[in-house]
Amino acid sequence: MRKKLELSAYPGTDLVILAGGQARRMNGINKLLQQFDDQIQLIKIHQQLKSDVAQVWINSHRDYSIYQKIIPSIHCYQDDESGFLGPLMGMKSAWSHVEADYVLFVPCDVTYIPSRVLLKLHQALAKNSLSEVAYVEMNGVALYPFCLVKRSSMLTLTAQLEQKQRSLKHCFSHLHAQVARFKNHALFFHSINSLDELQQYQQLKFLH
Repeated sequence: MRKKLELSAYPGTDLVILAGGQARRMNGINKLLQQFDDQIQLIKIHQQLKSDVAQVWINSHRDYSIYQKIIPSIHCYQDDESGFLGPLMGMKSAWSHVEADYVLFVPCDVTYIPSRVLLKLHQALAKNSLSEVAYVEMNGVALYPFCLVKRSSMLTLTAQLEQKQRSLKHCFSHLHAQVARFKNHALFFHSINSLDELQQYQQLKFLH
């Protein structure tokens, strides 16, 4: 009953895990299948958010059979254009596949997912009728790829990509972005971008 009440507090929303990059600083390994903590990233993200959304998707160019072996209900899609054009392309491409009018995007290398994050993003988005995106700010740091986006943003996303503009910060300024702010003073890394960072993160977690 509690789940139904919370889901009815905001419109139907799909989850997309952004895993379409090359991971050059990780020697090309698939970060979504790595174990940063006690679980691999795919399982950690899925378990924490699956009850808040209608469908779960992965934006990726590889390892579909592995994803679906781990979580049979998972859906996958590739970028509309090849060439590893960044998270903005992954977001724009989502609207060719998802049926929901809202998508929660989560980067595959995120280390911490705040509780009730989707509800708080929807609340932030609702503050301005012109806003088409709300993103997470953690300890004062903007995590632009961790965001809630409306389907109506597609025109702006497409226009930005056609202009070779791939910055989420720049794009979001055209979407009247709202912010959902969170604090976690025990957090060492918001995301993991290199093997060195992963090693540091795991050492700090162990010491903490």
